[in-house]
Amino acid sequence: MQYSYLGKSGLKVSRICLGTMNFGPATDEKEAFRIMDAALDAGVNFFDTANIYGWGENSGLTEEIIGRWFKQGGGRREKVVLATKVYGSMHDETDGPNNEAGLSAYKIRRHLEGSLQRLQTDHIELYQMHHVDPVITWDELWGAFEHAVYQGKIGYVGSSNFAAWQIALAQSEAKNRHFLGLVSEQHKYSLNCRLPELEVLPAAKALGLGVIPWSPLDGGLLGRNALQKLEGTRSGGISERIEQHQTQLEDFAALCRDLGEPQDTVALAWVAANPAVTAPIIGPRTLEQFETALKCLDLTLDESTLNRLDEIFPGPGGHAPNAYAW
Repeated sequence: MQYSYLGKSGLKVSRICLGTMNFGPATDEKEAFRIMDAALDAGVNFFDTANIYGWGENSGLTEEIIGRWFKQGGGRREKVVLATKVYGSMHDETDGPNNEAGLSAYKIRRHLEGSLQRLQTDHIELYQMHHVDPVITWDELWGAFEHAVYQGKIGYVGSSNFAAWQIALAQSEAKNRHFLGLVSEQHKYSLNCRLPELEVLPAAKALGLGVIPWSPLDGGLLGRNALQKLEGTRSGGISERIEQHQTQLEDFAALCRDLGEPQDTVALAWVAANPAVTAPIIGPRTLEQFETALKCLDLTLDESTLNRLDEIFPGPGGHAPNAYAW
C-alpha cells in the first residue's frame, strides 16, 4: 500500500480511502466486517463515514456498524485513521429548530458526542463539515472545533463540498486564531466531473489541504459494467445518464480495451494520479468490489493515455484564471 500525508498535517493515510456509505443500506453487517478486515489486511488505514449514513430514520446505522467492528478488538481501532462528518439532521434526536441541517457550535458538540458513542471510540482523527453553512461565522466554527481538539475528541478538521473561496476564507480565519485550520477537502471529482480543476484543486494544494475525491466513478457511470443493460433499482437515473454520455463512454471503453484494463481501474488511477489528490474514496458494496478497486494503485497512465482521456472527457481548460483569461 502507498501512503501520503493528509494535507499539511503529519498524519499518514493510505492512497485509497474506504468509503462506508453503503454499509447498512446496501451492505449487511457481516459483509461490511469482511470488507473492513480486508482493508486492514491490504494496508488501507483511511476509513470515511458520516453521521447521517444509514439515511433517514436509520441515520447513524453506518457508524454503529463500524463501532461494533471496532469493538471486536484486535487493534482494529488503533490501525484506522477514522473520518466522519457533521451537518445533516439526525433522527435520533428530539425534533426542533436546532436539529435542522447546519453547523452551529451547539450542534457540533451534540453530534460529535453522538458519533463518538455510535463509533465506540473516544476520538476521531478527521472531523469534517459535510457542507457549507453560510449562516455560521468562522468565529463560532473555529471556536467549536478548537474546543473539540483541545479536549482530544478530534485530531484534525476537514471540509466537504466547499468552494475555493470558502476554503481560502477558512484558512485565513484560522491563521488569525493561530489554529491549524483545515487539512482536507472532500470534493466530487472524476473524469466526468472536472470542474474542481478550475479553482478547488489548485486552492487546496496551495493552502495545504489534501483533496479526498468522492464519487470518483461518477456514481457508476465510469464502471466496467456501465454500458451493459441494467435492471432493478439502478436502471432508472443511471440509464438516462449513460444514454446522455453514450459516445464518451463508448470511446472510454475502447481506450480501456486497448490498455487491457477495466474502466473503473483506469478512472480511479486517473483521479489518484492528480498531485492535489490524497486518496480517492471507494465505496464498495461487496468484498469483490473492494479488492478490484485496489488495483488502481498499480496502474500508471502514460502521457498518450492521459491526452486521450482529456479528449474524451475535456476538463475546464486548466486552472483559473488562465483557463478563461488571456
